[in-house]
Amino acid sequence: MKELTYDAVVIGGGAAGMAAARELDAAGCSCAIVEREERLGGILGQCIHNGFGLIEFNEELTGPEFAERMEERVRGTGVAVYTGATVMEVDAAPEIKSLFCYSASFGVIRLNARAIVLAMGCRERNRGNIRIPGDRPAGVYTAGLAQRLVNIEGFVPGRNVVVIGSGDIGLIMARRMSWIGCKVHAVVEILPYPSGLTRNIVQCLHDFGIPLYLSHLTTRIIGRERVEGVEITPIENGALMHEKSFVIPCDTVLLSVGLVPENELSKDAGVELNPMTNGPVVDSMLMTSVPGVFACGNVLHVHDLVDYVVEEAKRAGANVARWLKGERPQAEARIKAGPNVRYVAPSRADPSRDNKIYLRSLVVKNEASLEIRVNNRVVRTVKKAHIQPSEMLSVDLSRADLATCSGSPDPTVEIALA
Repeated sequence: MKELTYDAVVIGGGAAGMAAARELDAAGCSCAIVEREERLGGILGQCIHNGFGLIEFNEELTGPEFAERMEERVRGTGVAVYTGATVMEVDAAPEIKSLFCYSASFGVIRLNARAIVLAMGCRERNRGNIRIPGDRPAGVYTAGLAQRLVNIEGFVPGRNVVVIGSGDIGLIMARRMSWIGCKVHAVVEILPYPSGLTRNIVQCLHDFGIPLYLSHLTTRIIGRERVEGVEITPIENGALMHEKSFVIPCDTVLLSVGLVPENELSKDAGVELNPMTNGPVVDSMLMTSVPGVFACGNVLHVHDLVDYVVEEAKRAGANVARWLKGERPQAEARIKAGPNVRYVAPSRADPSRDNKIYLRSLVVKNEASLEIRVNNRVVRTVKKAHIQPSEMLSVDLSRADLATCSGSPDPTVEIALA
């Protein structure tokens, strides 16, 4: 077994992994990326639509173009890259951690490092997660799988399509299937508001005349050998109105019912997970409950834009470099989600530095206010023109905001929406 040693190893070669590795290299740390696919880029390679890079590169790019730009940055550094290699086991020992990787090209490799960066991204929820009744006919796909079949493999999964869930991938695939000549009969969403970004509702549904059924539940998938239709039931005042159920004939169902951080390796390493995000609990340095193990990007919490993934991963890489050099926060304030906030990440802030906090709303509202409360006292209010659960929010916590934390035995920062 080949054995190699680095200051840090990044698991995952998507946008987050590449951004974190580049920061580590820039700080003078030896670093390696392990990616199970044959090339870097992650899911970006199959996202041929534009809308990427407006923040990171100040121009609109497709997913493959964004990935190529990020890969060029990495290739110009000393970062070692192992593609086609799968991490099967992590030994998160206190001093030197080990990753056991299996690869058709490299064989079995043991990578040793003082620090590990978790950047494995996220995966789609499938039919088993939402338990739609019916048989198991052909023609049921996750939206991401259909995206790969169409954009990478060149296959058309079906001709008459219903999309279940209004997540961004599903909305984009509704448009993509229309472009290749398929008929998208409907997008069905259980919630009373869309789960995807507003721009995707407009560009992918409204522009193509695709109906969006809000507050509707898919109660049955019809068909034995191949999908023949879906039964849709309206929800009124929280109750299913079975007498108003109707059937939409189709031969293909695409599921866009949410993303889940990919944290099997994190659990194996003993990392504590946040039940609200299904990602690791991290401190102000984005370090998990296991010392020397850090997390960033969609493995930490699901982002809505890849530009924000890169933004967070850059901070993670810089923090890992600081940690490797012995820097530690002298004190931290606990951050908690207040009214109308689903979660905050990270869950700790360093009062001696400026901090970036991400959060998700629980409500849809215009003319909202974001309040920062330190030890139950409002220190700053930020006006928001519009908030909704599908769009991630961020707030900068400055040293001035956290000034009252000094001297407090257990300082707490609460972020609330009103």
